[in-house]
Amino acid sequence: MNVLLAALGGFLLDLLLGDPSWMPHPVVLMGRCITALEKLLRNVFPKTPAGERWAGRVLAAALPLGTLVVTGGCLWLCRQIHPALAFVLSTFWCWQALAAKGLASESKNVYQALTCGTLAEARQAVGRIVGRDTDSLTQAGVTQAAVETVAENFSDGVVAPMAYMLLGGAPLALCYKAVNTMDSMVGYKNERYLHFGRGAAKLDDLANYLPARLAALVLVGTAFLLGEDGKAAFRIWRRDRRKHSSPNSAQTEAAMAGALGVRLAGPASYFGKPVEKPWIGEELGEAQPRDILRANRLMLVGSALCLLVLAGVRITIMLTVWGELGWM
Repeated sequence: MNVLLAALGGFLLDLLLGDPSWMPHPVVLMGRCITALEKLLRNVFPKTPAGERWAGRVLAAALPLGTLVVTGGCLWLCRQIHPALAFVLSTFWCWQALAAKGLASESKNVYQALTCGTLAEARQAVGRIVGRDTDSLTQAGVTQAAVETVAENFSDGVVAPMAYMLLGGAPLALCYKAVNTMDSMVGYKNERYLHFGRGAAKLDDLANYLPARLAALVLVGTAFLLGEDGKAAFRIWRRDRRKHSSPNSAQTEAAMAGALGVRLAGPASYFGKPVEKPWIGEELGEAQPRDILRANRLMLVGSALCLLVLAGVRITIMLTVWGELGWM
């Protein structure tokens, strides 16, 4: 029951406070550990494709396992002092594992720049939350990029950590964040990380496989709930959910594109190099700035709906186990 209450408390704290800039965040520490471990491992293993792959595998194993051991150990020590202290720390870490408010705030900054500022300001705002080049994006392109990142990060910034925290508490949620942070730092198919980052990228694909599909179905359900086009969300999800080099990213993008009636993905530029990607969704007209607010509404309500679903599953399992053990 403590896991459920800590997850609920963390979710409410995230909605209310987001990610204050003054507050130390475990992802920052994870990033520093990744940088240090990469430097160390590249010096230890041979500078060959096979050597780089083994170095990357060691990193992919060491950081998540280290995160799990350290966070679990801290909670165990806190319980020895007082159970309430462990609960407070667990709730705090659940808060830090979630990113719904931060995602909504950053994408709303893009909306405000589009409606009250200049296109240059909108490009700069969306550049803070996407990996693609933004210097030549049109207004519709900026809008599509913002909606796309809300859809994609709904899975790995909200649903996945929520699922893992309700499965194994804050330590497992932060273990997932370590996997996701590794992928965002070294999981690129460029010259530097083609071999070294392969282990992290594969592990991230595995960790997100079920959460991404859950997130897509939650978006479909939320679309029906909020009066968006739930039928199109389900239809486009089934049709376009594999239109991405990642097995997971197009899942939520397809559901969001169908719900809002916009096209996402498509050709883009990364680090000055054009990349051809298939379109997701149908072209029913140019994306409008208000589509960012609609995407945020789907993401925030979907987050609450997902918490209810996952909590219900956990409670059902707990009651079943208790009944089998004769505790009820």
